[in-house]
Amino acid sequence: MIERPEVRLSMPARAEGVGVVRQALAGMADALAIDPGILADMKMAVTEACTNVVVHAYTDREDEGASGTLDVDLLADEAALTVAVRDEGSGLDSPGGKPALGLGLPLIAALSDEFEVRDRDGDGGTEVLMRFLYTREQDPAEAHPIGETGWEPPVDPE
Repeated sequence: MIERPEVRLSMPARAEGVGVVRQALAGMADALAIDPGILADMKMAVTEACTNVVVHAYTDREDEGASGTLDVDLLADEAALTVAVRDEGSGLDSPGGKPALGLGLPLIAALSDEFEVRDRDGDGGTEVLMRFLYTREQDPAEAHPIGETGWEPPVDPE
């Protein structure tokens, strides 16, 4: 049986942690002999997801010095590397109650072969799942161009 690499990181949600995640991703990609073009897409998408946690997830904290955690899992299987980026922050809604949307999530969707973003039940926060195939028949941006990701923000019940 072939060992499937798995990396789990949990750290304070600060800017320097994003670099740690990128280094872990590069090490995993090297061990898996991932194509440099696919690795570039991975790095950009994962950096964006982690930066979203650092910048947006914990804006509702009362103590300016308080930060939450940035949790990242890198899970390899036979066909792809799955990356999960999680936080325990305020979720997808901004402090004003409107979904906090920019180009980040559509960019992540365009760079990954599969993409899902969801609220974390029970734990609070958000989880972004990205799957990157080791070999690609087409550029994922062709399958889900920016602005056509299929991802919809949660509907405000009010």
